[in-house]
Amino acid sequence: MAFGKLYGLPDNGRTLSVLVAAKHNDLDLELVQTQPNAAANSSAEYRKIQPLGKIPAFEGANGFTLSEVIAIAIYVTSQNEKTTLLGKTKQDYASIVRWMSFVNGEALPRLAAWYRPLLGAEPYNKKTNEEAAKVAVATLSVLEQHLTENTYLVGERITLADLFAASLLTRAFALVLAKEYRSENPAITRWYNTIVNQEAFKAVFPEPKFAEEVIKYVAPKKEEKPKPAAAAPAAAAEEKPAAEAPKPKHALEALGKPTLILDEWKREYSNNDTREVAMPWFWQNYKPEEYSLWKVDYKYNEELKLTFMANNLIGGFHARLEASRKYLFGCQGVFGANYACVIKGVFLVRGQESAPAFEVGPDWESYEFTKLDHTSEADRKYVEDIWAWDTPVTVNGESLPMVDGHVFK
Repeated sequence: MAFGKLYGLPDNGRTLSVLVAAKHNDLDLELVQTQPNAAANSSAEYRKIQPLGKIPAFEGANGFTLSEVIAIAIYVTSQNEKTTLLGKTKQDYASIVRWMSFVNGEALPRLAAWYRPLLGAEPYNKKTNEEAAKVAVATLSVLEQHLTENTYLVGERITLADLFAASLLTRAFALVLAKEYRSENPAITRWYNTIVNQEAFKAVFPEPKFAEEVIKYVAPKKEEKPKPAAAAPAAAAEEKPAAEAPKPKHALEALGKPTLILDEWKREYSNNDTREVAMPWFWQNYKPEEYSLWKVDYKYNEELKLTFMANNLIGGFHARLEASRKYLFGCQGVFGANYACVIKGVFLVRGQESAPAFEVGPDWESYEFTKLDHTSEADRKYVEDIWAWDTPVTVNGESLPMVDGHVFK
């Protein structure tokens, strides 16, 4: 009879770490294939085991349940009273937990911020991704330095820290820690090769992959619109139809020239104090029949890490809106602090719909667009606060100061 069930996927680093620890101690675990997407794991039964719906999760044969991978890995390992994986002393044990926490909480999130956009799992921006790569490599330098002076992470023999850390790094070595990185970081490379070639590790993960080059981002192909069926040939006696008018280069060209020229507002905003001069001019000249105002919020704020990376994300979004520059003005800012920030903004848009202006940017669907009412005092204040760059925003009752941002003009 199995000791318990482990919910996860065999190629998921966190799941793998528990399976390897169990195999090292000859403990039988039943793997229940479970997707990492929390939305797919919404059943009440699973949420009792893992309240957030994530993986891995553990359910013992005796009914004991655990979430959080470090706790699961330690619990599974501790079932062997004679195990050497948890160290010899209390200092060893504390050091093992220290390295497990470092790789799980520091290294893996930064590596994922590097390779997930390359895989298309998150919005991709070249500059942001390059910065993420630098942060990830800098974080791993802590391991490189330690392993230059030590054979293993803790003590003179393999511990749970080594098995756990190597498991969490399998995807990074397969995708982004390429040949060049490995040649420049021989200590972590030597250590990783040693761990993944252990008998227990190979029994669970027999063929670890090593990237020759960092994987390349491939933009998703746009769906081709079906071509209209060819018209039947006209009778010889009929006159040839008039040539079709050329299609406008941009969907919003069909609206014609507005009376409020956007460049006039952009000059007013750029050359004057926002609250004292520019905003009064804007409200006096705003034409709601020609333009609309939109609150633009990033949908995945919980995935944002460093504020400068969030700001780079805005810059990339704006760069991809170039085709709509004649029809847009807006500000987007990063509010909060590192690992607790959000992206919020307000745009002035030609016409009454947001999609025609924003869909030129491939990542526009990463944002939520909410139309604002220029007659609402609260909405007018929100527009002024975002465009003036001098007021914090309130999210879930917490006031978040503005850190940085971009103006699209």
